[in-house]
Amino acid sequence: MYNKITALLLFFVSFVQAQDEIKGKIIDENNEELLGANVFWINTSVGTTTDINGNFTLKKVDETTSLVVSYIGYKTQKVEITSTENITIKLEAVTTLNEVTVSKTKKSTEHSKFQVANVHTMEQKELLKAACCNLSESFSTNPSIDVNFSDAVTGNKQIKMLGLTSPYILIAEENIPSVRGASQAYGLSFVPGTWVESIQITKGAGSVINGYESISGQINYEILKPSNDIPFFLNVYGSQDSRFELNTHFNQKYSDKLSSTLFVHGNTRQSKNDMNNDGFLDNPIGKQINILNRWQYNDVENGFVSFLNLRYMKDEKQSGQVNFNPKLDRLTTNAWGSEINTEKIELSNKIGYVFPDMPYQSIGFQNSFQSHKQDSYFGLNQYNIHQKSYYSNLIFNSIISNTRNKFATGVNFNYDSYDELVAVNFTKDFSRIDNSVGAFFEYTYDNLDNFSLVAGARVDNHNRLGTFVTPRLHIRYNPWKEAVVRASVGRGKRAANIFAENQQLFASSRNFSILNNDGKLYGLNPEIAWNYGLSFIQSFKLFGADSEIVLDYYRSDFENQAVVDLDFSPQQVLFFNLNGKSFANSFQAEFNIEPFKHFNIKSAYKYYNVQTQFAAGQLQRALQAKHRFFTNVSFETHIKEKGQQWKFDATYNLLGKQRLPNTSSNIPEYRLVEYAPSFAVVNAQITRTFSSTFEVYIGGENLGNYKQNNAIVSAENPFGTYFDSSMIYGPVFGQMYYAGLRFKIK
Repeated sequence: MYNKITALLLFFVSFVQAQDEIKGKIIDENNEELLGANVFWINTSVGTTTDINGNFTLKKVDETTSLVVSYIGYKTQKVEITSTENITIKLEAVTTLNEVTVSKTKKSTEHSKFQVANVHTMEQKELLKAACCNLSESFSTNPSIDVNFSDAVTGNKQIKMLGLTSPYILIAEENIPSVRGASQAYGLSFVPGTWVESIQITKGAGSVINGYESISGQINYEILKPSNDIPFFLNVYGSQDSRFELNTHFNQKYSDKLSSTLFVHGNTRQSKNDMNNDGFLDNPIGKQINILNRWQYNDVENGFVSFLNLRYMKDEKQSGQVNFNPKLDRLTTNAWGSEINTEKIELSNKIGYVFPDMPYQSIGFQNSFQSHKQDSYFGLNQYNIHQKSYYSNLIFNSIISNTRNKFATGVNFNYDSYDELVAVNFTKDFSRIDNSVGAFFEYTYDNLDNFSLVAGARVDNHNRLGTFVTPRLHIRYNPWKEAVVRASVGRGKRAANIFAENQQLFASSRNFSILNNDGKLYGLNPEIAWNYGLSFIQSFKLFGADSEIVLDYYRSDFENQAVVDLDFSPQQVLFFNLNGKSFANSFQAEFNIEPFKHFNIKSAYKYYNVQTQFAAGQLQRALQAKHRFFTNVSFETHIKEKGQQWKFDATYNLLGKQRLPNTSSNIPEYRLVEYAPSFAVVNAQITRTFSSTFEVYIGGENLGNYKQNNAIVSAENPFGTYFDSSMIYGPVFGQMYYAGLRFKIK
């Protein structure tokens, strides 16, 4: 009797449960089961995905009796449910169009409205608007990145984001950190522009997957993929300042799965130029050879994809006084000169696997070994550094219940061995080993309509930074049509390589002093900062033209910082831990419009308030314009039958006045004004395409011929007390014209 009652109760419970849920199967037009199809009650967050057999089970809700079923490549269907019995839903593939007419061309730079983070992408088309000889020169047509000269001797270009210099930006090659440590000063110039397929710029705290060092943002550049590269590419470039470059790409497809590209880059500048007549070279002479062999293996059927990169680079630069001869004058007071010789070897690979039965689930493994060796001297100052690094990252991606809830988790390991010798007013070996191991988890929620978020955290153990947690959060919301609001907050922590990141200061007579606080990094503590951000994008029609407005506000707030103080004395540079406030406020208003097809205007206004507590008090950061204005205008003619086309591009940059480091204690002839004057720079380029395989281009930089007066303090006495070449805020060469050609075999 007891067993019968129990069986009856179990049957009743099962019957009630069956009435509270529905079961079904999703198939295609060939009656094949669809794995991973999304099944949701309409206007609710209750849903699921189908299993390997296309089956699903879903609890009923009171709000509706209608299901929405979606799957990539198939039309989304709305299905009215009238029964709880097993139902079968057949999806129709999106193959009904025989012809597609493109009515809107893809923009060369796009602000994403769908990614949770504030990301905009520069396509290769954008990079071709300027000569883009290397990555540091690729941002001249982009308003979000500021490009500045860092000193008047090496000619090196430094980038800034949100008012902070490149060490606070995580710069990665295909999500593997690349420009860091020893390569901070010149690393961007070691990536040829023709190798780059696209660049993704993320403002604010980046993803925890890529590490803990990002503070102001992330720049990730993608290298051309062998699987879709053309058989041959040639780019030849020459400029008025006697800079010549050659880029060639050789692609070979060995099978449907295996392909390889050999990238070869070489550049040289042998003529000496002194356009501002200060006795110093405006740009260094030297040469570079850069070779990358990239392999790609794709096995789509079995879910495998992998890359292998082998790279060698050697770069030699000579700068200083025009009459400097390194064979006779090296490390003497005969003439002031500098040589920077860099050799880089890199081996990296990526392996990815997508589970065939679960396309929403994948695993990836990244590895990178780099050897970066620099031997250099600046007058009588010497700086040698050799960094050997190994980076490894294991990432697993999957879903929680359905594709609205995704997650990524994994572990990574980083090892850096530094052989570093500094010989200035002191000589010291700063060699050391840094290593860290960390684990991360990142959760993504998307309601498939107007709201999504990414919340992540990582825990790392570093032999110098200790054990610490890095939390980050990004939120995206669409309040109305064609509008996106984003908010982000995140923490970053990094070890400041104070000498590698400030090499321009070696080209001066300043004494170097580290105010030791018994920290583990040159006697200093690690840098810690929080970044907060808000962003708004609205697309609309203005007089019938596609238009867009973008508003960004970000604040970076430092808990600790390795302060570089040039204001204490013009004969000294002090390094010390922050004792007070340091922050960077950034506001940008951008307006983009396409008045008619193929004619685009981008304009932006930027305001920066960047302050730090120096020894002399709270001051605006030196050599940082508070106000900047940017405009880029581009136009393309219609492509003719044989591929003939004209392309025109012009960029205007207005920089407001910039505070200069304090020189009031110098003798009168070597005192600088408190603020550098505002000035504007105009760049332009014209491209003529003769066919789909051949084009030529000519361009000019600084067409207004603006030149900074007295770029080098005490240039006539470089071994004296007052010599300083780091006070640069503008161009020193003046107008510069260039020309080049591109040839392809498709």
